[in-house]
Amino acid sequence: MLTVVAGLWRVLRGPTDADRMMAAQLLGTGGIAALLLLAAGMGNGAIVDAALSLSVLAAFASVAFALAVPGRRR
Repeated sequence: MLTVVAGLWRVLRGPTDADRMMAAQLLGTGGIAALLLLAAGMGNGAIVDAALSLSVLAAFASVAFALAVPGRRR
């Protein structure tokens, strides 16, 4: 819980956009791990599919953020 609170604080307060993005990725990774543990405990394959979908979405969000950073060399 302390990690979630620290991550939420970093998402809300920054100080930079990169810090906010990394904190959001941290929270997303924790959420995916929790979903996978839940799926293993319940034996439900649909939850695994949801976790994998969220992981692909997180990867696309990281790429989109990297491409949107101003001053990036091309």
